[in-house]
Amino acid sequence: MIHAIYIINRSGGLIYSRDFSGQVAQLSSNEALIFAGTFHGIHALAARVSPALKPGATRDLGIQSIDTKSFRVHCYQTPTGIKFIAVTDLLRTSLADVLARTYRLYCDYVLKNPFYSLEMPIRSDMFDATLAQAVKAG
Repeated sequence: MIHAIYIINRSGGLIYSRDFSGQVAQLSSNEALIFAGTFHGIHALAARVSPALKPGATRDLGIQSIDTKSFRVHCYQTPTGIKFIAVTDLLRTSLADVLARTYRLYCDYVLKNPFYSLEMPIRSDMFDATLAQAVKAG
């Protein structure tokens, strides 16, 4: 089960957050902003110190998932540096397909909107609705 999805812009700012489950405590807007900034910083540090980074790699990978005793955090970073983060239960081992689909929805419903400014919070009912369907499906 996917509990929440967050989208973080290139500079570490939270541009989207949505809870999909009533099973976990919801973060306040301030806590969500702190989570986004902290994750962005840790992701950047992990990418820099990673011994697995191959020479000549064009894109750093950073953190792909974090496991705890009660939940798992998955991260999908786009080539442009935007991070799509999902908080799930422990049964979910891979979420790359759902987060990649979320990225495609972001491109279709947010970036193609002529009234959307890059790096700004996402306010799109169509994006919300299609993302909720994608999360429910998968």
